[in-house]
Amino acid sequence: MESKIFSIPKINCGHCVMNIKRELSEMPGVAKVEGDPGTKTVTVEWDAPASLDKIKATLNEINFPVAE
Repeated sequence: MESKIFSIPKINCGHCVMNIKRELSEMPGVAKVEGDPGTKTVTVEWDAPASLDKIKATLNEINFPVAE
């Protein structure tokens, strides 16, 4: 299982985190999504077929791009 903490500057509230959790949780392979609006971070745990690139692409699609 892979895990990564993503910095997402557009997170402003708990509602933003809920949207991200809902979208990423629907991806095959994503096991866990936790978010913190205070630190503007989201922690994701996943296995194949999910991948880092797919997770980043989904975050971009829902208008929560990852800060590099």
